[in-house]
Amino acid sequence: VRSEEILSDDWAVLKKTVLDYRRRDGQWETQIRQTYDRGDGAVILPYDPLRSTVLLVRQFRYPAYVTGYREPLIEACAGLLDENDP
Repeated sequence: VRSEEILSDDWAVLKKTVLDYRRRDGQWETQIRQTYDRGDGAVILPYDPLRSTVLLVRQFRYPAYVTGYREPLIEACAGLLDENDP
């Protein structure tokens, strides 16, 4: 890692990182990546063996909406873990 810069620290941390990456051919390459850290999370996928199905939820996601997708997304039940009470 050559450098890290915090771009935003509102609800979560958006960080820009400059790093050196070694490719398969052995050559080094400088890469720039951005990470968005919202903390730890968990997902649960309830399974109903009698019906051989899983439980999913429909949920509005703003990033999908602004790119033109108007329907709620279908996804697994998930959420953030609290610091002291995961």
